[in-house]
Amino acid sequence: MGRFIVIRFIQSIVALMGISLLIFVLVRASGDPTMLMRTSTTTEEDIALIKEQLGLDKSQPEQFLIFAKNLAHFDLGNSLIKRKPVTTMIGESLPNTLRLIVPAFFCGMLVSLILGVLSATRRDSLLDNIVKFIAILGQALPSFWLAILFIFLFSVHWPLLPAAGTGPLPHYVMPVFILAFFLLPGMMRLVRSSMLDVLDSEYVTLARIKGVRERVIIWRHALRNALIPVVTYLGLKMASFMNGSVVVETVFAWPGVGRLAVEAVMSRDYPVVQGVVIMVCVFLIIINLIVDLVYMLINPQIRHGMK
Repeated sequence: MGRFIVIRFIQSIVALMGISLLIFVLVRASGDPTMLMRTSTTTEEDIALIKEQLGLDKSQPEQFLIFAKNLAHFDLGNSLIKRKPVTTMIGESLPNTLRLIVPAFFCGMLVSLILGVLSATRRDSLLDNIVKFIAILGQALPSFWLAILFIFLFSVHWPLLPAAGTGPLPHYVMPVFILAFFLLPGMMRLVRSSMLDVLDSEYVTLARIKGVRERVIIWRHALRNALIPVVTYLGLKMASFMNGSVVVETVFAWPGVGRLAVEAVMSRDYPVVQGVVIMVCVFLIIINLIVDLVYMLINPQIRHGMK
């Protein structure tokens, strides 16, 4: 197991290096940020001075070497627009994003597991049909459209909830629900199909013959074996929540990492865009490692195979 973790750590470092190079090239392909700083009175000498102050007068290979060196020291540079350290800006925004995605993830996961299991054990019932309808509906609706619809219904038509910004509990209801809702469709369908395969297996039939209670069979034995593909999906969705928060934070004016990234892209603030994307990539790498470790806890065969 220790050897497996070391190998995965090395692979993660190599992946992060490749991602850093790709990010560096792509963000600079979007254009020159000094073009957004021009006014009617700005001269070419002023632009040249700005580029020198921002380090944009150097060649791109030189800029990348500086970027890589700073990254090795956990320094993401300074914002070109706000002139603040990128780590400080991310540190101020990340807690707000976590306050959204953590409750949304766990609420969505819990509801999906319960509905998926109940749907599998009550095949072709009314509950099963409702779950399948929710799954189809959730995959068809765009998140930004649903968020705007909720604002219109519950903030404008019926002024029950605040439309935007952070604050007490009512501010969390709509953005958390929107994020959690888009975990439900794929998760419920995956839990349902995985449970159906497990419930048709021989060891479940044998347990029923021995007189084991149905509740014990479903929640203790069948669900544990059905969770292996579900864990993979959960890991991917947890990482994608960072991306999904971009839409939700923008619509609800939530001051998180997603909104910070959108503002940085609009202003071509290279260091901030690089910092946010690298943070998301590190988050994704850590989640994948956690998923592999959870595999070993769920399935002993995987644990023995990694020795």
